[in-house]
Amino acid sequence: MPVLVASDLDRTLIYSAAALALTMPDARAPRLLCVEVHESRPLSFMTETSARLLTELGDAALFMPTTTRTRKQYLRINLPGPPPKYAICANGGHLLVDGVSDPDWHASVTARLADECAPLAEVQAHLAAFSDPLWLRKQRVAEDLFAYLVVERELLPEEWVKELAVWAENRGWTVSLQGRKIYAVPKPLTKSAAVREVVRRTGAQLTLAAGDSLLDADLLLAADRGWRPGHGELADEAWTAPRITALPERGVLAGERILREFLRGAREG
Repeated sequence: MPVLVASDLDRTLIYSAAALALTMPDARAPRLLCVEVHESRPLSFMTETSARLLTELGDAALFMPTTTRTRKQYLRINLPGPPPKYAICANGGHLLVDGVSDPDWHASVTARLADECAPLAEVQAHLAAFSDPLWLRKQRVAEDLFAYLVVERELLPEEWVKELAVWAENRGWTVSLQGRKIYAVPKPLTKSAAVREVVRRTGAQLTLAAGDSLLDADLLLAADRGWRPGHGELADEAWTAPRITALPERGVLAGERILREFLRGAREG
């Protein structure tokens, strides 16, 4: 039976220039591979060593990108190795099979959201009413499933995010601050639910996972073994759980370490 590797992408396997955390002397910095171009500009990177490890992982396990990105945002990433058979987008709202969203899965997700939490329109209205133009740059809706804000992080009051989290909690939503983005996501919209569906379809006997944000906590808890890097929301809160390894590495070198752990875990079975 296959080993399933379900991994978050941004700030877990791939990194923007601002998130690379290249703290070593310039002459010792790793060689980087650009894996995403947006509006004709390089946007996301991994080390060349990570690219080699990911290619090897594609032969040793069923690698499944598991991201909060929309389908459009995900599909502009050009990862090394064989194209993934499965991918999870929109935090579990879309299950891609050979690059195409499974309509039955998406329908089941939207039905559950309608039953279990406040509507997206209510959350959008709250965000619009209480965001401050001083620090708000963009307000966006992703796949008609959840909302997020792009903010000037240094101007964002910390208390505002905490107050939003309390408000959202009472309506069946959760809030996550990741870099310059504040996500408001329905609680039933989870990566772990989609991962369990892929486990059911593939018969995978071992699931490995990695992620850095609060939106990845359920993914890590659903896996047989998981890893988190030394940066991100989970690291900031010193979050841990049984079968989860907290790595010391930060930035793009954390992505390299995670892939080494995935490859070792897949080969050991």
